[in-house]
Amino acid sequence: MGKLTDPDMRAYLGNAYSSINRNKIRGTLAEIDFRDYIVNLGFGPRISAGGWILRSTGEGEFGHNTVVAFPETIKIGVDYSQNRALPMPTVGLHTICATFHQIGIRSYFCSPREIVEGDATSVKWSAKQLGVPHETEYLDLHEAIVIHRARVKRYNFLSHHTDTSSIPMNAVEEQFSIQNLLVSLQNQYIMEVSDIDGILWGQENTYPIEIKEKTAGIDARIGQYFGLDIGPFVKLAFYAAKRGNLHSIYVVREIDNEEDRGLIAWRYITFSRIAQFASWIFQGGGQAMGGGMSGVVKIPKSEFSVLDQTALGKL
Repeated sequence: MGKLTDPDMRAYLGNAYSSINRNKIRGTLAEIDFRDYIVNLGFGPRISAGGWILRSTGEGEFGHNTVVAFPETIKIGVDYSQNRALPMPTVGLHTICATFHQIGIRSYFCSPREIVEGDATSVKWSAKQLGVPHETEYLDLHEAIVIHRARVKRYNFLSHHTDTSSIPMNAVEEQFSIQNLLVSLQNQYIMEVSDIDGILWGQENTYPIEIKEKTAGIDARIGQYFGLDIGPFVKLAFYAAKRGNLHSIYVVREIDNEEDRGLIAWRYITFSRIAQFASWIFQGGGQAMGGGMSGVVKIPKSEFSVLDQTALGKL
């Protein structure tokens, strides 16, 4: 048997996360709410789950080797024994990954092939390359995904003791799966990593999505605005530089206040409009999801559009 419980997953996340702040929880909730919103509008097959974008480091090699990885979500109480049949990825994910392949980014769907019951550190992953014009087989994770710099000296990525009781029940499985895959890769390679909140498959283009929950700020020069941390801004710029039919968007779950989190509207803006209208002067922000302090780019709220069924149908 190879089952995990909610406490198993929370204990693992407590070892993996250096801290859990309010912004991290709210960001996680916004991602879950967004996928639920997309499903309810009838666009569920066009949105991917979260994942990672990873790239090589080292002098002369930094950023030259880029990989995208999407994990299968490990479910509480489901048996993941060694002889399980590994799933076929969805057609939508194949299509999304074909876009990445066309611009030189290798893409993989990762599936757990073995778990020892009650041991969240025992997960063994297999990976299947997607987006290529031929059938591929599942391989061992580290046989399939190769990033330039192998880790020679072991580092303990599970050395923290963070309280995970604030993680909502509907977020535990996905957060565990995403984090477990990351640690498995980090144990093998030295790399730069950023999260993927989701990828939307549109009518003609593929849209990497950055999702945040925000109240509108006020600036005397700009009026109402939404902020975007420098890290995500640079990541969206990377997608824009690769381009092809990759057109990233920034999605905001606009709320009325930070305590009740009452939804005002889902809003979005394409990166091309961010680049055109974002203020050239950024400011120091608050605590980022990772715990450090952030720098923020300000984007006028007036340049965002409401993301409703009509807008989704046109993307």
